Amino acid sequence: MNLPQNVIIREVGPRDGFQMEREFIPTDTKIEIVNALASAGIRLFEATSFVSPKAIPQLRDAAQVVAGINRVKGLEVGALVPNVRGAENAALAGVDEMVLLVSASESHNRGNVNQTIEESLRGFETMVKIASEARIAVRGAMSVVFGCPFEGDVAPDKVGQIVQRMMALGIKRITLSDTTGMATPPIIRRTCQFVMDKYPDLELSLHFHNTRGLGLVNVYECLNMGLNIFESSVAGLGGCPFAPGATGNVCTEDLVYLMDELGLESGIDLVELIKVAKKVEEIVGRELPGQVMKAGRRLDLHPLPTYMKK
Repeated sequence: MNLPQNVIIREVGPRDGFQMEREFIPTDTKIEIVNALASAGIRLFEATSFVSPKAIPQLRDAAQVVAGINRVKGLEVGALVPNVRGAENAALAGVDEMVLLVSASESHNRGNVNQTIEESLRGFETMVKIASEARIAVRGAMSVVFGCPFEGDVAPDKVGQIVQRMMALGIKRITLSDTTGMATPPIIRRTCQFVMDKYPDLELSLHFHNTRGLGLVNVYECLNMGLNIFESSVAGLGGCPFAPGATGNVCTEDLVYLMDELGLESGIDLVELIKVAKKVEEIVGRELPGQVMKAGRRLDLHPLPTYMKK
């Protein structure tokens, strides 16, 4: 195996996870979770979205969440900004990174942001300018890269064309997202290799969902390609509210457990992370899909049952 020595994990649960919850989660609770995750060692966050409260009422407190996060050393607070107004509000709130979102398929882009791909990309020009004037970093994010639930397979060349448009605006960090869990290792290798070969200077990160049980399998495929920046969600929270069947993201604790077992450094304390995951499960009031928070680490041993001692 020729794996990277370390991995970088961006936590998206406070945005991509909480946005799916129907009951409003108190602002202080959201802040508490982000701060607890930071205490466990996570340094990159997609903490919220400056989206219209009518579209996603759960995230109507975006500015307050950003203001309440404890900015420990190295912490970067990112926020999704779907349009120019969102970028203006994010700049006022003082985020460290704006995330500009577009889909790789026309159908999903219309369903997600009510625009064509071209309209979204044209809007990026103004949003990048707003970020630049506020000295805020910009990252591009592309949804349904590895398959669209409305259109099927997405050609690598189409993904490459959108990447090229974003890079022409000075966006050099881009996340490729498997929004509905349609990715498989062959699709990932085909698409990612195409993008990597064509744009070698691009900082590429990956965002997988575990909809069909292949989330960590897909992560492992990326590791074997030398990719080492992944997005995940605490306790496996989340999914896209505008795509059918888009269940939870790859779980952060499960991802960190895999990295630990592979001997790859993440800088994240798995024991502390599991505590946060259990807290999140209490907050949403139902069982969440994370596995390691239920089973524990491989060598977390247990007392011998009484009946076996005889």
